[in-house]
Amino acid sequence: MGNCHSRCYTLSEGSQQLPKRDTQLLEVQPLSHPSGSGEPEAQQPAKARSHQGFDVDRDAKKLHKACKGMGTDEAAIIEILSNRTSEERQQIKHKYKAIYGKDLEEVLKGELRGNFKKTALALLDHPNEYAARELQKAMKGLGTDETVLIEVLCTRSNKEIIAIKEAYQRLFNRSLESDVKDDTSGSLKKILVALLQAGRDEGDDIDIDLAGQDAKDLYDAGEGRWGTEELAFHDVLARRSLKQLRATFQAYEVLIGKDMEEAIEEETSGDLKKAYLTLVRCARDREGYFAECLYKSMKGSGTEEETLIRIIVTRAEVDLQGIKAKFQEKYQKSLSDMVRSDTSGDFQKLLVALLH
Repeated sequence: MGNCHSRCYTLSEGSQQLPKRDTQLLEVQPLSHPSGSGEPEAQQPAKARSHQGFDVDRDAKKLHKACKGMGTDEAAIIEILSNRTSEERQQIKHKYKAIYGKDLEEVLKGELRGNFKKTALALLDHPNEYAARELQKAMKGLGTDETVLIEVLCTRSNKEIIAIKEAYQRLFNRSLESDVKDDTSGSLKKILVALLQAGRDEGDDIDIDLAGQDAKDLYDAGEGRWGTEELAFHDVLARRSLKQLRATFQAYEVLIGKDMEEAIEEETSGDLKKAYLTLVRCARDREGYFAECLYKSMKGSGTEEETLIRIIVTRAEVDLQGIKAKFQEKYQKSLSDMVRSDTSGDFQKLLVALLH
């Protein structure tokens, strides 16, 4: 990354060394950056409020009628599942079981097919339980889907990580941390285990001195020693607040003359690179990160339906409206339109309904 060990922490070549707490250097603002530029914390809940006129008894009966007899009323299923909050869907499940003595999930498994069925069943799960199932699916059997581990664990808050760990233990009677340790290795294992500690500072304070020191530590860790010195990266990326990280990335660019993402691209590879880039991009703009994931899942030939389902379902009540806005801004087309053109049938109808 270039020799900078003796360089002063300066704004530009030839400028004088900065005063110890020159806050003008790192006035943390939304960054102008290819991966997006919003405030990750400013999330706009989608469907987070209770559905007006929600009647759990009526919904349970409508779903029973939709699945009864010859044929299935997919439109009724889509209308209910896409217009209820996660909490309301949990109530519908319990009511259905109380009235008909059957699990709604099992009924839908027998009635629906393909990606439509996968999406409907995902919606009937509590979001953290669904995330836990996705992680377990990524690790079971031969091979590990590291992309799913990275997408889930590198993008969640402390509270969400704790809830997912609890759900995993409850569903599978196993420790998520132990399974991640068994199914990953090397530096990727270390960063994922660090994230599973749910020890990120979630305060709003920014320590300018710390940002400068962290930037230097990240540079020193990377300079010719990648593979042995990632501890600094793990400590900073897994523990610092998102605002503090943005200050650190700005300090790094001033100190080294290189963007943090560019340095990671040059000095790392494979799944470790994916994990680091995900953490950096989410610190800068989480909604932009998910917009990019959705775009990549649909561009070119073929569609990664599992990614589409996972992101739309898990972000629906978190920041899906913001993701839609970022998608429009970045790609000059609406997310709904791209989903329409890349999917079909009832699967398409359910995803589009969730996006509105």
